[in-house]
Parts: sequence; structure tokens; C-alpha cells
Amino acid sequence: MITFVIPVYNEAQTLEALTAGIHDHIGNREYGILYIDDGSTDDSWKVLLALHDNSPQVEIIRLRRNFGKTAALSLGFAIAKSDIVITMDADLQDDPAEIPNILAKFEEGYDIVCGWKQRRNDPWHKTFPSRIFNAWIAHTFKLPLHDVNTGFKAIRGTVAEQLPLWSDMHRLIPVFGAHMGYKVTEIPVKHHPRKFGHSKYGVERFFRGAVDAVTAKFLTRYGNSPGQYFGRMMLFCISLVGMSFAVSLCAAFIVPPLYGDLPYSEQLILTVMVMLATITSLVIIGIGAIGFGLGLLGELILRQLPAPNPRQYIAESHTTRYMVFDEDNSE
Repeated sequence: MITFVIPVYNEAQTLEALTAGIHDHIGNREYGILYIDDGSTDDSWKVLLALHDNSPQVEIIRLRRNFGKTAALSLGFAIAKSDIVITMDADLQDDPAEIPNILAKFEEGYDIVCGWKQRRNDPWHKTFPSRIFNAWIAHTFKLPLHDVNTGFKAIRGTVAEQLPLWSDMHRLIPVFGAHMGYKVTEIPVKHHPRKFGHSKYGVERFFRGAVDAVTAKFLTRYGNSPGQYFGRMMLFCISLVGMSFAVSLCAAFIVPPLYGDLPYSEQLILTVMVMLATITSLVIIGIGAIGFGLGLLGELILRQLPAPNPRQYIAESHTTRYMVFDEDNSE
């Protein structure tokens, strides 16, 4: 059984063609399409209702508002219960004709297969930062992928259920999969220019992605031994204190002779200014390091708590194949 988990946000013009494309290229495999309307404000839900009525493979869920792609995928993974989960973007930039190729690679024994948009048809202000982000992630996590953030993936169902998704961590699904010991790979796929609508992501996604990547690095490397990280942070702060002390000594005893014939009062003022600038910089860096460490500690604590139930976001659902509600909350 294959389940396509596809978040939808204002993509009314592409949904019929995407559904037809999946149907045409899935072959004779048993499959279902789970569309999750993430608070669309256009006619997406009306189109999804019509697709659900006309196609037995289409199941649909509508969320109360726009919770973001991570929340939508988390919900889809939680209820799909399939052998294979395939994620795609709903904007038709991912080509359904690549589905057989991704499945063929998956059947070689991999747990996650990513679609690498080798020739990406997006504006440069999206592709250039994305390449930098992907290269940084690949280097940081020692993951030999060109396109970590691709929305076109095939994931083993048991793996999808275990993925820790929060914030915008959908970008790092291959990272978490590899960290859990699963086999991750990629294949080149065709990528089409956007024909309808516009991108839902702005510049802030790169900042959020960078922060999430740092958090993921901390959790994957120090999640079971946070004391090592904070011990290193303490050594770093002690080193800063030592450097500050050394600079202050230089300002007090070595630099003044270099002032030449300046009056003593001016020499004293310059020396005090150097010392104050050094101490102020140290305080700012120290406060930043402590705040950053507290943020990571907060993330670590949150990961130890029960994960929020993504079913709480549902406003309306039309599903027969998937168990949307727990037995004690069934409707």
C-alpha cells in the first residue's frame, strides 16, 4: 500500500491535474492520496471535495487554519499507516512521471529516497540560497545529498511514523532518517516551473531553516549527553574571559607607550575605552551564548515531553481508508 501525503495551501488550479498524474503513473499498485488542506483561502477545499466524490483513492482533511507544512506532514504520517509514504508538493512542480523511478530506487532497499531537483526551475533568489543551505546541511551532517529540502520523497511507512517533526523540521527529514540508522539516497527528478499561484515561502524561511538545522545538530549529537555540549560552552566562555583579561592587560601596560606624546589624561581615556569595549563585547557574547544554550536546553526538554497530537488541528475530514481519530475519540 502506498499513500501520497500532500499538503495543500491555495493550490486549487493544480489539484485535478496532480491527481490525474498520480493515477496515470502509479501503475497497478494499491494506493491512496491523502490531501491535507492547510487552511487554504481559495477554492482548494471545494476542488478537494469534488475529487473525493469522484475518486475512491482520494481522502481529504481540512485544518482549521494554516499551521504550516510540518504540521500537515506530521498529521499525514501519523494516520497514513502504509508500507510506503510518498510526499509531493501540490503545485505541479514535482512531476508525477517520476513516481516509477523513485519507487524503483526505493525497492533497491532504501528507507528514504529523495527527489533531487537537479535542474530547478525557480527564480535565482530561491535557488541560490537553497543551494547554500543544502551544501551546509550535507557538510554539517555528513549526508551526501544535493537536495535535502526536496518535497518529493518516498519514505518507508515505519520510518515516517518515527520522524520527530516540529517547527519547520520537514526540511530535515533525511537528516533524522539517517541519524536513526536508515538508508537514505536520492535520484535526479524533473522539476517544472510554477504555472499557477505563487510561492508560499519568504526570506524568513532561510533563517528558520538555519536555526532548525543548528537545533537538529544539537539534538542528534548531544541529545543523550547534553552535559558535553554545555561543558564545551563553559570552556568557550572561560576562553573568552581569558582573552578579555589579556586584552585588558595589553591596554593597561603595553598600548600606552604607543600613544607617544599624548597627554596622560588622553592616554588614560583611550585605555579605559579599550578595556570597556573589551568587557562589553565579552558580556554581549556571554549573554548570547547563555541565551542560545537555554534555547537548546528548552528544545531538549520539549523533546522529552509527549508530542502534540496533530489530530487536534483537524476541522473537517472525509476519510474511509485511514483512521483519523483514536478509538477513544472516535466520531
